[in-house]
Amino acid sequence: MTSPSAPVVADNRPQPGDPLDPDAAISVRGLVKRYGDRAAVDGLDLDIRRGEIFALLGPNGAGKTTTVEVLEGYRKRDGGDVRVLGVDPARGGRRWKAQLGIVLQSGAGDSQLSVRELLRARASYYAEPRDPGEVLELVGLTDKAGARARTLSGGQRRRLDVALGIVGRPRLLFLDEPTTGFDPEARRQFWALIRSLRDLGTTMLLTTHYLDEAEALADRVGVLARGQLAEVAVPAALGGRGTAPAVVRWTEDGVRRTAETATPTAFVRELAARFPGEVPDLTVARPTLEDVYLKMIGDNS
Repeated sequence: MTSPSAPVVADNRPQPGDPLDPDAAISVRGLVKRYGDRAAVDGLDLDIRRGEIFALLGPNGAGKTTTVEVLEGYRKRDGGDVRVLGVDPARGGRRWKAQLGIVLQSGAGDSQLSVRELLRARASYYAEPRDPGEVLELVGLTDKAGARARTLSGGQRRRLDVALGIVGRPRLLFLDEPTTGFDPEARRQFWALIRSLRDLGTTMLLTTHYLDEAEALADRVGVLARGQLAEVAVPAALGGRGTAPAVVRWTEDGVRRTAETATPTAFVRELAARFPGEVPDLTVARPTLEDVYLKMIGDNS
């Protein structure tokens, strides 16, 4: 969730021509990736700070997967400069890769191995892994340590995916649609896990189609449309949400009424003076993250 001290600014991405940020966990300038004549990513500029959760939003085909694969070192770029933990991912070696954790949409959930066996096997790949028992406790799977992975529920499998992604003590964790298919309770349990990882200092890049998830977890969000970043901001400020007119709704004389106002407190005070008690069915709302997101991808898709 956005820190109370976070600055509410409309757009805080780097500008074309700015140098790479050596202090950022991820720094990108002019990233281009083409497939034939189509630019999947077309001049992307982005900095992700160390220790933050950054949510990358966008419709299917906007360039999210391509961008993340370039950052992970799995896809070559056609242009631009990229540094991930200070290293060009196109040249990242084993030591650099050991600092990354990757949680894909499909993981090791169908394995015949037990949860403990899978985690110990993954831990053996790293020079200084976390203790597997500690990781199981962190993700809430201690009581499932001896269970075969294929017997876990959907939410438990995603917890296992995260456990496998963090056992190597990554400084940067990529989370690809981590709660797809979760029920509401499982999603909120997973959110608590992600927040606990941030408290441990892990930087996270999250891709998700759930706008409430981005608002609940992300320090900042970026919206991709047609391979370009439409905007980067804290969730409360994206698309001018923080300064947009409020929509006031109430019932009067049996009719549902609506008004937009830049001064909702004053408007409600005046409205309250017209009623002897509570204003019937009163609601006051500013645009939701979904409202501004849909407008942005509509304008840019």
